[in-house]
Amino acid sequence: MDRKDFLQTSIPFVASLSLIRKTEDPDDETAVFPKYLKPAGTIGITCPSGHISLEECEPAIRKMKEWGFEVKIGKTVGLRDFTFAGTDDERAADFQQMIDDDSVDAIMFGRGGYGAIRILDRIDFSKFRKKPKWIIGFSDATAIHVLLNGKYKIPSIHSKMCNSFLEDESKGSLEQLDSIDSIRRCLLGNEMKYACTTGLQNRPGTAKGKLVGGNLSLLQMMSGSKTDVKTDGKILFIEDVGEYLYKLDGMMWNLLRAGKLDKLKGLIIGGFRIKPDDEGEEFGLSLYDIVMEKVKQFDYPVCFDFPVGHIKVNYALKCGVEHKLSVYDHSAELVSLR
Repeated sequence: MDRKDFLQTSIPFVASLSLIRKTEDPDDETAVFPKYLKPAGTIGITCPSGHISLEECEPAIRKMKEWGFEVKIGKTVGLRDFTFAGTDDERAADFQQMIDDDSVDAIMFGRGGYGAIRILDRIDFSKFRKKPKWIIGFSDATAIHVLLNGKYKIPSIHSKMCNSFLEDESKGSLEQLDSIDSIRRCLLGNEMKYACTTGLQNRPGTAKGKLVGGNLSLLQMMSGSKTDVKTDGKILFIEDVGEYLYKLDGMMWNLLRAGKLDKLKGLIIGGFRIKPDDEGEEFGLSLYDIVMEKVKQFDYPVCFDFPVGHIKVNYALKCGVEHKLSVYDHSAELVSLR
């Protein structure tokens, strides 16, 4: 996909910013919508997964302050326990402190990696459920997004994290810089409207539904668990990085066999940085072939090459929020309805 063809606009979102906002599903009676941030709001940084240094977080810290926000640094920033940002106990305690801290209005993860699923069941969300705040991240953060969106019906933001901000913005494309700025627009409550062109043949159509999903490997990791992703009546988006085609095929078969593709309203295929086949072990199917084989029996729209995932142009998406998806042969538009 030629990223120069990507067009993004945002329009001020006129809506109530009251604390309690009930969602539209009949079973969502206790759901609470996070408050959008105001100028001088505070964003906390914590690391429930992989390690990152304070120095590596500096570009993100500078940018968030430039946006007018205050920043609070968590205890796990700079910690390291092998691949993790501290021990399970340290990461769980820091995340718990951040979600319970009334002075923190939103939380951004330092980076992805692996580890969030190890602490998921240690976290007490009782206070957070009454007064939720925006949780920001992607990749391994998918484990937390799925829990919040599914079990608690609380929206969250799938987007770049601290390790994805640019030290030198002059080296970034306009689209890359705009995808970073989309975090700010999400946090301020702007309506988000994304339009993209795709290099592959989409399956056209329109759909409305809550947006759920994230990293495909993480979705499979949680399959069959009490935080399994709920897809019925939803628009599902998926992305991944560093996986062989045969593994992606197996994960898509898992979604199909688990019934996760049966009652979708729409399917969005984001960035997939695929590991090359080993010589002599070529799989023989492309990602397009793999996906379309699994959804051929359904008639909902399917969009490829959407700018989300482990790619430079990774736009902020409000998970658990109603969206409208319009898919055409070689383009698509996704609009947040709240």
